[in-house]
Amino acid sequence: MKNLLLLTVFVLISGMSVFAQDSPAKPEKNWKFGADLNMYFYKDSFVVLPVFKADRNKLHLEARYNYEDLKTFSGWLGYNLKGGNEFEYLITPMVGGVLGRTNGIAPGLEFTFGYKGFELYNEAEYLFDVNTSENNFFYSWTDFTYSPKDWLWFGLSSQCTQLVHDKLSFEGGLMVGGAYKNMELTGYVYNPVSENTFVLLTLSTSF
Repeated sequence: MKNLLLLTVFVLISGMSVFAQDSPAKPEKNWKFGADLNMYFYKDSFVVLPVFKADRNKLHLEARYNYEDLKTFSGWLGYNLKGGNEFEYLITPMVGGVLGRTNGIAPGLEFTFGYKGFELYNEAEYLFDVNTSENNFFYSWTDFTYSPKDWLWFGLSSQCTQLVHDKLSFEGGLMVGGAYKNMELTGYVYNPVSENTFVLLTLSTSF
């Protein structure tokens, strides 16, 4: 957890430094909304994980279901730091409340770095369970992609989970996605050469 906190502080400081060097942009007046429908297929199991996001200027709001645990809702409040020209960045530190089968408080971080068709995306959190610290855990989802066209991308993906007293669990895989108008569909195959292979399909839209 110390390494996670150090990494988070480093990323935030770096992002703020870059942000401070850019000329101030005109504030955006309208809300921007986005929704993801994540569908996990694992052996005989099927789980749907919806995510809804809303942004206005530096304000970021997010709601998730089945993310931290099944039958569990989480609501997030974040602060957007974004800018850049050829190299673009979006860094969003957040804090969330978790209710349902798991209850807790979670600091989190989302960031996207883009450069000439390449993009690095990450969302991470550390959940503090209010009932027992034995259920505290760290989770991170990372995508590294290349887009030869605006409507096509492919690359590598990973999901990492670590319970407070356990070793880090790593799931790595391949991904490919495409877009049409304001709709996107991305397919993931994790652990492709393992008996623990599972598939994720993500349907996204923005408005």
